Amino acid sequence: MSFVWILNYLPIVMGLVWLVTANLLGMIPSRDNHWRRAYVLIALGVPLLGWITYAFGPWIGLAFLAAGASILRWPLIYLGRWLRARLPG
Repeated sequence: MSFVWILNYLPIVMGLVWLVTANLLGMIPSRDNHWRRAYVLIALGVPLLGWITYAFGPWIGLAFLAAGASILRWPLIYLGRWLRARLPG
């Protein structure tokens, strides 16, 4: 009984594990300002976000997207600066 319940909510559980792991990795000092860890978290988080959105709908997916964006805010800020520099006008 409990195993079936876990399988139904496995994307949410994995998303929460990703969030906790990302927070713990952010607390550990790093020589490269956490960029290597951010790349790994992004590579794992994008498919996980798609799985969560597919399994539970767009609102839950948006909630996890907002949570992940709040953790990985500096890569998003640099992406915005990069895009702004390349847009004409």
